[in-house]
Amino acid sequence: MFADLYKLLPSEGVKILLVLFLAFLTGLEREERRTGTGQFSFGGVRTYPLIGLIAYGISFLAGGEILPVTLGFAVVAGFLMLSYRNKLQCAGTAGVTSEMSALTTYLAAALVYREQFWIATTLTVASMLLLELKGALEGLTHSIAPDEILTFTKFLLLTVVILPVLPNREFGPFAINPAKAWLVVVAVSTVSYGSYVIQKVTKGQGGVILAAFLGGAYSSTVTTVVLAKRAKRENRPHLFSGVTLVASGMMYLRLAGLVTIFNRNLITILGVPFLVLAGVSIACGWLWSRVPDAKTGEVEREYEPKNPLELRAALGFAVLFVTILVATHLVVTYLGKAGVYSLAALMGVTDVDPFIMGMTQSAGSSAPLAVAAAAILIAASSNNLVKGIYAYSLSDKKTGRLSLIVLAALAVAGLTPLLWLAR
Repeated sequence: MFADLYKLLPSEGVKILLVLFLAFLTGLEREERRTGTGQFSFGGVRTYPLIGLIAYGISFLAGGEILPVTLGFAVVAGFLMLSYRNKLQCAGTAGVTSEMSALTTYLAAALVYREQFWIATTLTVASMLLLELKGALEGLTHSIAPDEILTFTKFLLLTVVILPVLPNREFGPFAINPAKAWLVVVAVSTVSYGSYVIQKVTKGQGGVILAAFLGGAYSSTVTTVVLAKRAKRENRPHLFSGVTLVASGMMYLRLAGLVTIFNRNLITILGVPFLVLAGVSIACGWLWSRVPDAKTGEVEREYEPKNPLELRAALGFAVLFVTILVATHLVVTYLGKAGVYSLAALMGVTDVDPFIMGMTQSAGSSAPLAVAAAAILIAASSNNLVKGIYAYSLSDKKTGRLSLIVLAALAVAGLTPLLWLAR
């Protein structure tokens, strides 16, 4: 029906109708706002369509030439400046959103003449949303701390500023690709930042179970240390040893996601073991945390994560990742499979992310897929054992002993897939 209508009407007539419609929507929103406040405000349901018609008429007469359209834009902007000056004289303080939306209406009409219908409509709808959501958007300034804006800015710096300008080709005898190396940094930072944002949004809600889930996605090692220190003063051994196991289960889900992004062949080997280990450890940890302790009652979470997007930390991760890539290449070349497994066990003592991400890049090239998969399992199990030692050292005696037992059991369970990989 609309196609038939378009054929019946002149093409310029359809464009004029669209200009009137889009401008009228903006004018209607401004008219309602002015009526609601009772204060002087520029424009309404007649002024905005007139601005749209002026822009379309100038574009039509100029044949789409940019200079006359720009001059018309400047003339309309001059009238808007006079309106804003009058507004300041009447109210003392005034916003400039009505004037800016009028300029948007002018641009939308000019775009309609150029048959950029989607862009014109999108600009108008986006403008109306910004105008209509004034209260909600201004309320964000009270709910979002300035340092959170800085954190998000750092995230954009890592992703959309630095990543696109890095060369996407291999350099040197170890075939280091700067773009892929930084993409690893971006992926790990994104997962951590996502967990960080959720923890900030849910601040003050949920107990230590929620802290274990979110903290495990952020960093299971850091979460284990924080829970162990908290357990020392809570006297809830079953609860804290159980949620510590839940955090380590989340680690396997986190690793599964990262491996999936960077090496699809590797995840076909590790996908099932990771999901089974995550599911069993989370379920067992939750059930173990439900075992009654001498002390009862809800334990609220206290830990709030630190900003995971410090540029210095990102650069350090990138350097460590490249170093591990080189080390893995040398170990595979000169020490073989046993050397890779030894390196994996050693890396489990520290942050396993750089090593595991390095194995996703090495798997299928410098290291066989089965060797890389086994090395990742060994590193994760080694890390679980180290976390058990942290928990034993930092928490009270009973909680530490239970945490060490469950994490050691998870470490052993994490090595069982090696029986199939060895075949």
